[in-house]
Amino acid sequence: MYEQISHSLLNDILSQFKQPKGEDWQHFYTRLGANFYAIHSLFHHLYGHRDDFKTQLGALIRVLSHQYAQRAPHLKAKDLEREKNHDWFMQQKWVGMALYCQGFAGNLANMRDKLAYLQELGVNLVHILPICDCPAYENDGGYAVRDFRKVDARNGTMADLEQLIAAMQQCDMLLTLDVVVNHTSDEHAWAKQAKLGDPHYQDYYYLYPDRTMPDMFEAAMPEVFPEHAPGSFTFNPETGKWVMTVFNRYQWDLNYTNPAVLIEMVDIILFWANKGVDILRLDAVAFLWKKIGSSCQNEREAHLILQLLKDCCQVTAPGVIFIAEAIVAPLEIIKYFGEDAINAKECEIAYNATFMALLWDAVATKQTVLLTKGVDDLPEKLDRATWLNYVRCHDDIGLGFSDQAIIAAGFEPVSHRRFLVDYYTGHYPESNARGFAFGVNQKTGDARISGALASLAGLETALANQDPPAIENAILTIILLHNLIMSFGGIPLLYYGDAVGTLNNDSYLQDENKMHDNRWVHRPTLDWEVVALKNQDGSVQQHLFSQIKQLIAMRKEIAAFADLNNRELIALENPHLFAFYRDVQTGMHAKVVVIANFDTEAQAVSLQPFRQRGLFKAPMLTELSTGQSLSITDEQLVIPKLTAYWLST
Repeated sequence: MYEQISHSLLNDILSQFKQPKGEDWQHFYTRLGANFYAIHSLFHHLYGHRDDFKTQLGALIRVLSHQYAQRAPHLKAKDLEREKNHDWFMQQKWVGMALYCQGFAGNLANMRDKLAYLQELGVNLVHILPICDCPAYENDGGYAVRDFRKVDARNGTMADLEQLIAAMQQCDMLLTLDVVVNHTSDEHAWAKQAKLGDPHYQDYYYLYPDRTMPDMFEAAMPEVFPEHAPGSFTFNPETGKWVMTVFNRYQWDLNYTNPAVLIEMVDIILFWANKGVDILRLDAVAFLWKKIGSSCQNEREAHLILQLLKDCCQVTAPGVIFIAEAIVAPLEIIKYFGEDAINAKECEIAYNATFMALLWDAVATKQTVLLTKGVDDLPEKLDRATWLNYVRCHDDIGLGFSDQAIIAAGFEPVSHRRFLVDYYTGHYPESNARGFAFGVNQKTGDARISGALASLAGLETALANQDPPAIENAILTIILLHNLIMSFGGIPLLYYGDAVGTLNNDSYLQDENKMHDNRWVHRPTLDWEVVALKNQDGSVQQHLFSQIKQLIAMRKEIAAFADLNNRELIALENPHLFAFYRDVQTGMHAKVVVIANFDTEAQAVSLQPFRQRGLFKAPMLTELSTGQSLSITDEQLVIPKLTAYWLST
């Protein structure tokens, strides 16, 4: 959009430094011109009151220009290709896996040797969890970053990463890396300078001489880790000041009321974009703006910062997209795509944490009433935006569905959440789950859940008891959950080890740095001899790997599974069943019905709700994930226990 005041300012800024010219730069200036009105407006809203507003805006434009100059020709060509195919990441061909480099392969160099495993499974999008330099001990699993531009030596070197990226590009694999935008380690260079009394870097953080301001903030701020990191401020003896530490005392929150912080983060984001990263996961985005009297989460300014980061990236590296790591309520998470927009203008991808938690609820209750209600309550996402659908990840499971949905499903919120924690920690009589309560809030009784997928699904207990029926149910549960994240709508994100049934691992209890955080129980170091059992007929690993591999392969063939806001829930009377319909105009298998049974007994489903939609007209149906033919009898279809059918209509 052309707007005289902002573009006059842009001309002034560009006149103050030597402008590169040539055919290679025409795309940069076109994008800068197209995005500058938005950049100026957002920057002015956040920082227009400052005397150095124009200077800071000029510094931002210099960063965009400098990083564009560093961008490799093949990445610029990819930018152009993705601009033409702007919904490239919404196609059903993408299947992801999140993993710790050290736990999966030992280091980045060894990761290259493990790409064949990912290819065999069908994974073509890899999220490598934090790899940046961090302290040896207090590092929050890599999320307390000491140097944003350096690979941690335990993961390898930057050269190792560059070679891995080159190998992944040859395999048509996408790479996702983290940028921790909310905080740094207290050992970061900025924090070290702040500790030495440098006022420039003290302004990068929230530092106060006494408890007056911290008390005002904390009056409305919920605690993130009440069990081991209560409060949101820590006294720093080197400065004699209180520093905001929302997560852990060694993670200092960045102060985005200072434009220098935002400019630094734009530079860091573009640094990684220029390494060839396809997708950047922006960590803890809900916390970016702090305001006294609020929860300091989901503030409007946090969204403006994300819009500004997106506009800047579109100027220099438009082929790179963002994931919003915001594990918040459904009505809040949808905002991280961008409010009052048609296409996503903040982050193109967000975690569907609500769907994940609802799936675990259905596994525990054997009923789908809350699952159906919770999914029905999910706001419709924007165009050119998609979900990451997952069953497990490196983090805990939060029971984030709304009280209203729980009540509508016939439960009482407090007791139902208590039941779920008891069920997954093995304290419920009929549960085979082996998980752990995490982040227990002694004041409210709230808790979250840690544990490996296979252990939460009952496989660990079943194997220990040598109970074949329980082993079968656990395997079916794991496959059922993967079936639904493949078909729901979005990018399915597997977690490393889950495709071979990796169990809880308590070795973290021997590590002083990890022993106080039970999330490490589901952050394994893979035993590749156990993984190799995927090739042994009859093994648990073979059952899981082969069936998940088949689901992935079939998903990629089903046109209806592209994420085009093309999902319709189908209400069923049977409380054990969950059903939805996916369709597109053209393509192979353009119309598909998914029916899932969460009960441990087979369940019959009436075909009437489907007939009313003009579905299931033929006397035989094809189950796409297995290729088997199913006959319809007495206007009913029987869904086996713990199974989801993909039915072609």
